[in-house]
Amino acid sequence: MVVTKAPPSLLYMVKQVELVVRSRLDELLKPTGITALQYTSLTVLERHDGLSAAQLARDSFVTAQSVADVIRSLETRGLVRRERNPRNRRELLILLTESGRDVLARHAEPVRELEERMVRDLTAHQTDQFRQALSKAWQSLS
Repeated sequence: MVVTKAPPSLLYMVKQVELVVRSRLDELLKPTGITALQYTSLTVLERHDGLSAAQLARDSFVTAQSVADVIRSLETRGLVRRERNPRNRRELLILLTESGRDVLARHAEPVRELEERMVRDLTAHQTDQFRQALSKAWQSLS
């Protein structure tokens, strides 16, 4: 009797991809002294500069406490700065500095190459479908 194993769950496979991507990002970023989580926060700010800490936490997929630590570390390194929100003086906005933009620019090519490596066995159409499927999965759970 032949017993066939069930394929791994999609959740398991997504977690495997996340872990290996994070590990590779950490390797790429190590010389700069920032983590994958800090890099993610910088990329979020690159797309939407001037976010509150709460919004940065949501968009970076971390807790408020975690993002507070990330912001403190990035601010100490001069990669972000905090500024009062002119519409709500009680709120601080997080903004990229020129040094933060420089870090992103220095890593743009290696990160793009990592992404290309991840999908190198897929056609352009499959890559587009993969991106759409991941987006739909995220939307379904958000």
